[in-house]
Amino acid sequence: MPTERIAHPMDGLKERLRQILQAIPPGSSIYYIDYPVYNNGGDLLIMKGAEAFFRDNGIRVRARYSVLDFPDRLSIPGNQIIVLQGGGNFGDLYPVHQRLREKIVAQYPFHRIVILPQTIFYREEEQFDRSALVFNKHRDVHLFVRDPSSYAMAAKKFDRCSIYLSPDMAHQLWPIRPTTSPGKELLCFFRTDIERTGEQGRLETNVQGDYLDWSSLYNKVEKKSISMIGKMMAGSSGALPLHAIWDRYSDYLVEKAIKRFSAYRRVKTSRLHGHILSCLMDKPNGLLDNSYGKNSSYYHTWTNEIPTVRLEAMP
Repeated sequence: MPTERIAHPMDGLKERLRQILQAIPPGSSIYYIDYPVYNNGGDLLIMKGAEAFFRDNGIRVRARYSVLDFPDRLSIPGNQIIVLQGGGNFGDLYPVHQRLREKIVAQYPFHRIVILPQTIFYREEEQFDRSALVFNKHRDVHLFVRDPSSYAMAAKKFDRCSIYLSPDMAHQLWPIRPTTSPGKELLCFFRTDIERTGEQGRLETNVQGDYLDWSSLYNKVEKKSISMIGKMMAGSSGALPLHAIWDRYSDYLVEKAIKRFSAYRRVKTSRLHGHILSCLMDKPNGLLDNSYGKNSSYYHTWTNEIPTVRLEAMP
């Protein structure tokens, strides 16, 4: 008698992304804004997941803009849905992206605006209130968030927005096949930025493994190439197909991350997308928290049922 296939928890997370079609119906035409042009591989995975979601659902991308080349004034036809990149930069930690987000909400009051899954974090309540004033003047903003805390904050502050709880866009890439068989034991993919914790620092003195972050995964030539493409976008006249160039080069950068992760039997990480990439590859991984609880919240909301994953206890 044939046995019934038991769905992997990652199948369910990918399926959960289909609720975004409530705000961006299949076959829609969109402007996709604030895609990343920098060396954070996690945001590149989000971008690749978003682009895969658009393709898989017949959503036509009429134009794409990063924070570097979005013009001061842009005429967008009224039948276009404005879709903003997801990630973990909604709030006052990364003001360049938040300013662009608020500028678009203010400048296009009659367009539907969809913000793909984000984590919300503000250090200053005053800044959160200022954002709410901008968002609450718009009547058709659809905000997807990645954890219950972000949902509660958004529901409290953004009176006129439609709020949804959703996994990260990178889950659309499930499954990712490893490129090689693992020959090494442990990759410690740890944050080295403002979201790093003291607990992580103490753990680093006791764990043996190869240490990497997005900033050290990519070499000097690759970083220089990213910077050069970004500078060309910032000063672009539109004569060069810079998005197409970046699309191909970012494919290479994501493939490099997949190749590196493939070389290890297991991963410990304080990077949310070190965790998500490991899950996309069905690779055993332990997740450490970041400075404001983003990682543990994501684990408890979405990935805790994956049998190869555990939330690491801090020393």
